[in-house]
Amino acid sequence: MTTTELSKVCLQVRRDIINMTANAGSGHPGGSLSCVELMTSVFFNHMRVDPGNPKWEDRDRFVLSKGHAAPCYYAVLAAKGFFSRDEYANFRQLHGILQGHPDAKKVPGVDASTGSLGQGVSIAVGMALGAKHLGKDTKVFVLAGDGESQEGQIWEAYMAAAHYQLDNLTVMIDNNGLQIDGTNDEVMSLGDLPAKLRAFGFEVFELADGHDLDAIEAALSATVVGKPKAILAHTVKGKGVSFMENQVGWHGKAPNEEQRAQALEELEG
Repeated sequence: MTTTELSKVCLQVRRDIINMTANAGSGHPGGSLSCVELMTSVFFNHMRVDPGNPKWEDRDRFVLSKGHAAPCYYAVLAAKGFFSRDEYANFRQLHGILQGHPDAKKVPGVDASTGSLGQGVSIAVGMALGAKHLGKDTKVFVLAGDGESQEGQIWEAYMAAAHYQLDNLTVMIDNNGLQIDGTNDEVMSLGDLPAKLRAFGFEVFELADGHDLDAIEAALSATVVGKPKAILAHTVKGKGVSFMENQVGWHGKAPNEEQRAQALEELEG
């Protein structure tokens, strides 16, 4: 897809995030809006998948380590054709397939059930290592949050990725600077994250604007041999909706009807 085409998909994904969370009266819009461009680019331009055959053995894999960003994940999967947008009506509803965090047993296109922060990179490392062991050309992508990067298991997984030279693994970090309890620096500073990632054996691509589709495309397209790739994207929590942008309070709060209308109007504008 061209950048213009991707931008149109991103706009629809943002609309869907607002509508899903508003309809349910719960959810995580802030961190979903911050990773729209990353997830859209991966699924539409870089992953080998077949929406008609979600369990295709030779597909590429994606793990949403920051599982609370499920609204973005669902919107991207629906845009790709894995299921109908009609499913949005049952978002976070009892017996619906689209729960608050992704369920691989229920949702077509979801490769790993996530939600317990810090575990997704380990899952992705296992997938990438398994593909290497089987001699397959499977690519594995994982999206992690900056807040969850305070978890020790994340760094154990990074060590394993470098040790096994998993150049079929791409870790994307949605670095929006906020987590549920405040800023990253207030809760537990991550320090010089690019330097740490390099020290742990990654080829690092740091994006000053994690919503710049051209920059994302360039980083995702770059060839790296013999080591895993990390894309550290500086993003804006609540991107696209003025009253949500850079506001920690929108981590896990749904918009009411008045706020939904304002958000959609801003997105259309």
